[in-house]
Amino acid sequence: MNLRDEFERIMREQREIALATTTDGLPHVRIVNFYYTPEEHCVYFATFKDNEKVVEIAANPNIAFTTVPHNGTNEHVRASGRAVKSARTVYDLAALFAAKIPRYQETIDAVGDDLILYEISLDTAVVTIDMEHIERIRL
Repeated sequence: MNLRDEFERIMREQREIALATTTDGLPHVRIVNFYYTPEEHCVYFATFKDNEKVVEIAANPNIAFTTVPHNGTNEHVRASGRAVKSARTVYDLAALFAAKIPRYQETIDAVGDDLILYEISLDTAVVTIDMEHIERIRL
């Protein structure tokens, strides 16, 4: 089993990550939609400009996440990195988000001007397929 191929498949198929931030030594976790660009090894997610995530990331951009499986398996990807405001906007990636996430275009149409796009560049990730297939891969 090629876990690099499995990583790419999971990042393509799964739509949500549990994103963890930390402020004042306290963890904060929430579910957000994401899009992964394989050629850039970059995870993108959007949030409202006035959301607590914006304050938390500004205070400490170090984050961790895990993908959230919805296919009846335990397969997932875990990684950590730094979340930074993207030079792109949610409009730049709208077609990609909408192709992956049903009804996301409606969200962008309704509130796109109120969203900030963040990106997380990845160097490594831990891929879990099942209890026998868990591996840290280099991207």
